[in-house]
Amino acid sequence: MQFTSNSDKITRDYFDSLLIESRYLDSVLPTTEMTLFGETFRTPIMTAALSHLHNSAQNGMTIYALAAAQSGAVHWVGMGSDEELEEIVATGARTIKIIKPHADNREVLRKIEHAVKTGCFAVGMDIDHAFNSEGGYDNVFGLPMKAKSTEELAEFVEAAGVPFIAKGVLSPRDAEKCLKAGCAGIVVSHHHGMIQYAVPPLMALQDIISVTGNSIPVFVDCGIESGMDAYKCLALGAKAVSVGRHLMPLLKNGADAVAQRINEMTAELAGVMARTGVSELDKMDATIIHRRAF
Repeated sequence: MQFTSNSDKITRDYFDSLLIESRYLDSVLPTTEMTLFGETFRTPIMTAALSHLHNSAQNGMTIYALAAAQSGAVHWVGMGSDEELEEIVATGARTIKIIKPHADNREVLRKIEHAVKTGCFAVGMDIDHAFNSEGGYDNVFGLPMKAKSTEELAEFVEAAGVPFIAKGVLSPRDAEKCLKAGCAGIVVSHHHGMIQYAVPPLMALQDIISVTGNSIPVFVDCGIESGMDAYKCLALGAKAVSVGRHLMPLLKNGADAVAQRINEMTAELAGVMARTGVSELDKMDATIIHRRAF
């Protein structure tokens, strides 16, 4: 039986259940500048690790990367050919490559090596893309997948030589194992409702940060549509956020249109920061957030 995912609606409802207080006295104009893995970006609003955007626009993957470069944002990229990744990195976008959990670890290692040689400044894995909905291992475009152990993840971390990020973490349990494996970052995500009744990433965020502390950056993915959404994630401890499906309809209008929306969201974020007394991203304060009944 085919189900329509409800996890996206639950995620949206959770975002909308969070309210903020204002703080005007002694406030100053804010900056949205972010430093990640030794590099500086104009915004903590990043693109998401999407794939196959040719379905949204011709050369959609390249357009997406150009938009990130134009807006000074971190660019994430998902599944695709080696040649496509080379074209993406050539746009100048500072790129993080997310690799599927291929059943053959040699293919994982090959993709890690290629991404690093191509110029990606970090790599990672969709740990949540291992199973299908029927209790078996997933198969993506004819490529078999398989769940990875903590030990295997540690091997990928060591092989990378650049920061390695686990994407698809939605529990303190997995977060603890990612730390054990040596991951340099975590993306809290349910992969656009891959599992029914998934915990909203923002709901899981603080429990995950209770495990990671300040040791590694934690990012939030899924359902982010505005600078206000981004602000709520950052206030509750996220380092940065990824925006994917909200930007996809703009791809047909070109990189300028996508970059404009990223810039608009960054301005929306700055507006909320100014009105809540937050001058810099590292001065975010979770006590600004209040929750109504969900």
